[in-house]
Amino acid sequence: QAAALLHPVAVRCQEAQVVVTVHRDLFGTGRLVKAAELTLGSAACLPAVWSAAETTVTFMAGLHECGSTLRVTPDALVYSTSLNYEPVPAGNPVIIRTSPAVVPIECHYPRRDNVSSNAVKPTWVPFRSTLFSEEKLPFSLRLMNDDWSAERVSTIFQLGEVLHFQAGVNTENHVPLRLFVDNCVATLTPDRSSSPQYAFIDFSGCLVDGQLDDATSTFISPRPRQDVLQFAVDAFKFVGDSSNVIYITCHLKVSLADQAPDPLNKACSFNKASNLWAPVEGTRDVCSCCEMKSCGLAR
Repeated sequence: QAAALLHPVAVRCQEAQVVVTVHRDLFGTGRLVKAAELTLGSAACLPAVWSAAETTVTFMAGLHECGSTLRVTPDALVYSTSLNYEPVPAGNPVIIRTSPAVVPIECHYPRRDNVSSNAVKPTWVPFRSTLFSEEKLPFSLRLMNDDWSAERVSTIFQLGEVLHFQAGVNTENHVPLRLFVDNCVATLTPDRSSSPQYAFIDFSGCLVDGQLDDATSTFISPRPRQDVLQFAVDAFKFVGDSSNVIYITCHLKVSLADQAPDPLNKACSFNKASNLWAPVEGTRDVCSCCEMKSCGLAR
């Protein structure tokens, strides 16, 4: 409310500053104090807006300015300062007719709420940390032993054995996320673009290797957790390769866990018994593009 006789000092606590409006009839006696006799905080900041013709004086200062102090309580951030009135002798330097005064001022900000006036979207991410948080998502891809209980020690397989892959992401400090494997490519060198190459997961989450007559490759359903995806692939090697070494590169991604799977966010296996594609979660139609071998551009 505006400064009035009953409220000679009005304070507005804004997002980054405090605005103090002072009625010059500070004591309600009809005698107006001089603007030059009013300061803010221990740094004695001068008014931002005042004139001899105005009956009010306005101070504007950042929350950390003018010698303010910060106190942290379990529930709030409390910025403290003061309005200071120091009368200057007028006429006769020996006497004064008013008393000095100090008016304490505090601004309280809740610690557990977002006090920004800017829209935050998505609201679970605080301010400008959105991109930084996304960039720091720690993904993992591990070869597991046959019962999925631990990471496999050896990376040597015999043809006829099954590779058990476990993809994961650490979702600490994030809302629940669901992990997907966009594609996996096997090559003879670490360069995933080298030739020859074999994509056994393709088209944004289609485990195409499972379509081959001699393969039982599949995504494991249900998942152990939303941020983990397991899949089994029959061991293979490249024709005519004597080194017997393959490199596997997979592209992992996440979506919000409450977002329904779609053609770009899915995990689909081929069921030979029904001759149909089946998703780990979601409706069967999200896998229809696996048959067409075209699921759009991955985002």
